[in-house]
Amino acid sequence: MIEVDGSMGEGGGAVLRTALGLSAVSWKPIHIYNIRAKRTKPGLQPQHLRGVEALSKLTNARVEGLELHSKELKFEPSAIEGGRYRVDIGTAGSTTLILQILMPAAAFAGKPVEVEITGGTDNPFAPPIDFLKNITLPTLRKMEYRGEVECVQRGHYPRGGGIVRARIEPVEKLGALKLTEPGRVVHIAGVAHCVRLPAHIATRMAHAASMALIKAGQAKVDIKAESYPPTRDPHLGPGTGITLWAETEGGTILGASSLGKQGKPAEEVGREAAESLLKQLQTGCAVDSHLTDQLVLYLALAEGTSEITSAELTSHALTNIALVKQILGVKFEVEGQRGQPGRIRVEGLGFARR
Repeated sequence: MIEVDGSMGEGGGAVLRTALGLSAVSWKPIHIYNIRAKRTKPGLQPQHLRGVEALSKLTNARVEGLELHSKELKFEPSAIEGGRYRVDIGTAGSTTLILQILMPAAAFAGKPVEVEITGGTDNPFAPPIDFLKNITLPTLRKMEYRGEVECVQRGHYPRGGGIVRARIEPVEKLGALKLTEPGRVVHIAGVAHCVRLPAHIATRMAHAASMALIKAGQAKVDIKAESYPPTRDPHLGPGTGITLWAETEGGTILGASSLGKQGKPAEEVGREAAESLLKQLQTGCAVDSHLTDQLVLYLALAEGTSEITSAELTSHALTNIALVKQILGVKFEVEGQRGQPGRIRVEGLGFARR
């Protein structure tokens, strides 16, 4: 059984998700201790608990320590069968982070995986659903990953209630990914959303982001403003946010996002996302900082040599690389320092569905 210290690196939930994802795919039993040791509320929170429960069902795993606030977990997976699953986080916990823990194993299941998750769709410290849909999944498709996601209903803190549906088709193997030279930006798109609040908030976010991007020299910008009439709004609680993505002639997609909050002007939210995207584009790298850590596991599993340039080597990304090395034995070549742009190269395992 592989021993993983949950306090390593950034010491949060990403260590748990990545370690379990690697265990599920490789069928290697794992013991994780010091779970989320560096967080103000350590141990398994409802979101993590539901994620582990869902993964254990998908992989027919035997689990010890699966209880709220547990700081230790043993996970022994077996066959990845696929099928239909439903997960209700019970809070506004992130639906996209639940998908992160399921997606690697689902790619190598015996049959398609369909999952419906209820919780938060646009959360601080987690990829918003629009990021997953428009940046993460299109990039993974370049590796022959086959997944689709639909946001049925948005859910914001503190009420949650968002509904996300995903379908993942199994593959025999994943292909290598080479994204190093983004080239010229050909198009910037985005979604500014507003629920249970006046529609002009979404419009103002979209306009502020567009103006900031155009002022910086980006000619083709198309940001949609989404809102619902108050009398027909299905969402449980108010919330706003914006996600942007830039498509380049080199076939890369870089993204950025920002969430609204009470007292924060809509214009500030829009500009914040635009400035974050521009900052990453200015590095000349092909992969944004948030996508980098999401890709690490898939690069290790793919067949062939993968290479990416990252707008920032975050603590999350470097921690994930260390976990892959420990659990799968795959070694990465990393150029650059934490918090700076960098280059990642790896010879993947060529992992095949069993």
